[in-house]
Amino acid sequence: MEQSRAGLAIEKHKQGYNCCQAVVCAYADLFGVKEEDAFRMTEALGLGMAGMMETCGAVSAMLILAGLKNSDAKLSAPSTKKESYALGKMLADAFREKNQSLICRELKGVPLRSCDGCILDAARIVEEVLFEGMFEPYTGEEF
Repeated sequence: MEQSRAGLAIEKHKQGYNCCQAVVCAYADLFGVKEEDAFRMTEALGLGMAGMMETCGAVSAMLILAGLKNSDAKLSAPSTKKESYALGKMLADAFREKNQSLICRELKGVPLRSCDGCILDAARIVEEVLFEGMFEPYTGEEF
């Protein structure tokens, strides 16, 4: 078993990565994606999608990783969309169950959860669902 990468995702956030970048970049190598490419692809998804305070960036990251995990990448005849949608919904539902919302402005407005807390929750869900049994449970700082 590998050590959890949830702490790595939080560290990347503290280095200036947005919430989406922090989560996706922590796992990008497991899908053969260079960190620089993952960073660039997710840059506009921070602060609730382009700063609009809509869908939490950490949630967006989970959905990106679900697609990387599940897609058959058959450009001429894709056949995995339905399963990818179901997997993404499962991840989002797990996040909503923990945090009562998927919306950045709601998470920040009450506040329900800090950015680092959202990143931690998303990373834990990713490790439990997409990488079942691959990572040791996160035992670091709670947010």
